[in-house]
Amino acid sequence: MAGERIRLEVQERAVSGSAASRRLRKQGMIPGVLYGRGQTPRPFAVRERELRRVLSGSAGLHAILDVVLEGQKTAHPSILKDHQEDPLRGHLSHIDLQEVRLDQPIQAQVVVNLVGEAAGTKEGGVLSQVTREVTVEALPMEIPEHIDLDVSDMHIGDTLRLVDLKVEGNVTYLDDPEETVLATVTLPTPEVEEEVDEEQLEEGSDAPADPDADAAGDPGTSPG
Repeated sequence: MAGERIRLEVQERAVSGSAASRRLRKQGMIPGVLYGRGQTPRPFAVRERELRRVLSGSAGLHAILDVVLEGQKTAHPSILKDHQEDPLRGHLSHIDLQEVRLDQPIQAQVVVNLVGEAAGTKEGGVLSQVTREVTVEALPMEIPEHIDLDVSDMHIGDTLRLVDLKVEGNVTYLDDPEETVLATVTLPTPEVEEEVDEEQLEEGSDAPADPDADAAGDPGTSPG
């Protein structure tokens, strides 16, 4: 389970807009917005190094962040609601945080990890992961970091669905249990050889090797 609360100190920012956000990033700051329960959204800025530290812990993107605005003592338990990445550098360029109550369930996307070696792969089959994330509902401190799916007993032709996934604690799966396919083991796709048209080959064999040879005449005769 996530079960981890990390303190995150941020600075309120009064100026918004793309130009102001670019200036912040040049200073090593990441702009963001804190959405409260029934409150006006609060724009803030946080040091990139600090943000990277809290999101690279064992809970990852599911960590409970105790957001503390500069000059205040009250912590706002929050989760990462959304984020944007710089397409060139791959670094976070903006984040949205959502304040939560720790005694009320929330919904989140959780990664499914395939563990073990499928028996079907030893038989020549191919293991494919069809769904990589599932939607869950649980208390904020009980959202799993990830969910493991054991594929060791899968043979060729087998399919594992959400209904086959072990329930983690008080977590509820919200996707369709029968329709959500997680993994399959199938036979490898056979290679299709390109078919050659025999008639075209026969027509090609009747054609002269050098079409200019007849036009030039017999190379052994000279004009009289």
